Amino acid sequence: MQPTPVTRRRFVQRAALASAATAAAPYFVPSRLFGADAPSKQIAVGHIGVGGRGTGLMGGFLGQPECRVVAVSDCFGSRREQAAHNVDAHYKVTGCRKYADFRELCADPGIDAVVVATPDHWHVLAALEAVRNGKHVYVEKPLGISVEQDHTLREAVNRYGVQFQYGTQQRAQSHMRWVCEMVVNGRLGKLLAVEVDSPGGIQGGSTEPIPVPEDLDYDRFLGPAPEAPYTSDRCTSNGSYHISDFALGFIAGWGAHPLDIMVWGWATRRRQSRSSTTARESSRPEGCTIRRCAGMCGASSPTERSSASAAPARTRRRSSATRAGSPCPAAASANWTRPR
Repeated sequence: MQPTPVTRRRFVQRAALASAATAAAPYFVPSRLFGADAPSKQIAVGHIGVGGRGTGLMGGFLGQPECRVVAVSDCFGSRREQAAHNVDAHYKVTGCRKYADFRELCADPGIDAVVVATPDHWHVLAALEAVRNGKHVYVEKPLGISVEQDHTLREAVNRYGVQFQYGTQQRAQSHMRWVCEMVVNGRLGKLLAVEVDSPGGIQGGSTEPIPVPEDLDYDRFLGPAPEAPYTSDRCTSNGSYHISDFALGFIAGWGAHPLDIMVWGWATRRRQSRSSTTARESSRPEGCTIRRCAGMCGASSPTERSSASAAPARTRRRSSATRAGSPCPAAASANWTRPR
């Protein structure tokens, strides 16, 4: 039996019948497309850097119903794959996008906000790329490896009108806020000194060159850092924090937390009691740092730093920090000012 030739008129007739049948059939829309958790009502988040710290941050965002993680980027292929797998397993769907180049993630029009958790030397550059693409950003501490970098990012955030958050999580801890409120409200009397605890740096690390793992885009990892042979300890967590090519050492990698709390409480109190000009002139950092050069890890490590002011601030390397106790009843009294 010969097939009936399909003429243009017959094709149009069949298409019309198929269209009518489709319109008559019931159309089911998944319930997940409605309600508070609808994708259209969530902030689409991309993560740049999904190593140890980056994976921890991503887990926090996965637990936020207002957000939806949609993309990841890392120089290690295995990290990208594992992170995307974790995201898909959490949402019970597939489709988390994977980028080797974070610039492609920043240019993704389906992303609203970007989390930057790379080694320190990439923080500002990755954040700038995100901001210039109109993305809101969360950046891990320390912000940059120079004041100039920090100022450049601040100017870009203001220029493009995006939201910026810095990774100073200690401000969310109740005992940190309590002690700052004690200082700001003068409950401690005249401050004679402020001591800030910060762990010291580490020494060591192999300097023996070895082949770059196939899993790693080493040139992309180095980025703006000086070119150097790959070693077993260079692209690790310790290397990222303590190699001077990548970081300022733990005075920045950890010290950013307690130094921020010092500024939040003490400097806020000083602004209330002095003119801004006097406050600026009375804060001149003095002291020294030790740069350890034994092995791969040679970033600066603080011994003691002080500030020539009415209330000297000192940072020292210590094994642990003293925690504040339970809130004082005075916190509930009248005329209580909170630090800003």
